[in-house]
Amino acid sequence: MTSKLYKSMLSFVIGWFLFTTVASATTASSLEQNLRREMVTLPYYSMFDNVTFELEGSNVTLTGEVWWPALKRSIERVVGRVEGITGVDNQITVLPNSYRDDDLRLATARALFSNSSLSKYLWSGASFGLLPYRSDIHIVVTHGNVTLEGMVLRQSDSDMATLAARGVSGVFSVTNNLRVKGTQEES
Repeated sequence: MTSKLYKSMLSFVIGWFLFTTVASATTASSLEQNLRREMVTLPYYSMFDNVTFELEGSNVTLTGEVWWPALKRSIERVVGRVEGITGVDNQITVLPNSYRDDDLRLATARALFSNSSLSKYLWSGASFGLLPYRSDIHIVVTHGNVTLEGMVLRQSDSDMATLAARGVSGVFSVTNNLRVKGTQEES
């Protein structure tokens, strides 16, 4: 084989490999965006739910917590209908039904979003009178224990959210899992 032909074939193989790698990454990114959009646009998906997913090929594993029992099945159904998904492993936990936890969810949301520095994370059109509440900060309450999930712009906002949640009467503990945008913890 001549050197010129060999270099030509090698260039073709490397080019094809790079093309398929980029195309695959773009497809995975697009699929992730579709999955995320389908989940967060469900009518009862709110700031009191925290669902994440892991994509492995065309199979998706759902994890996290929801406070509305029917939401677990709804998320599985819409994710399973996304083009390119062939399997769904639904490991979402339904939070215990508790009036006390429901009251703490609302009280924690009021404490967080009445703070002018944190109100920017409440999505436009969200109100505390009607469901669904939408926010970049998710408030998960289990047996009086509050976990904050999501993403904020600054560390000071994360710290403020912790202080606001700790100030809610009846909250036993606060776990802050908020990620700060632009840091390594963001991914």
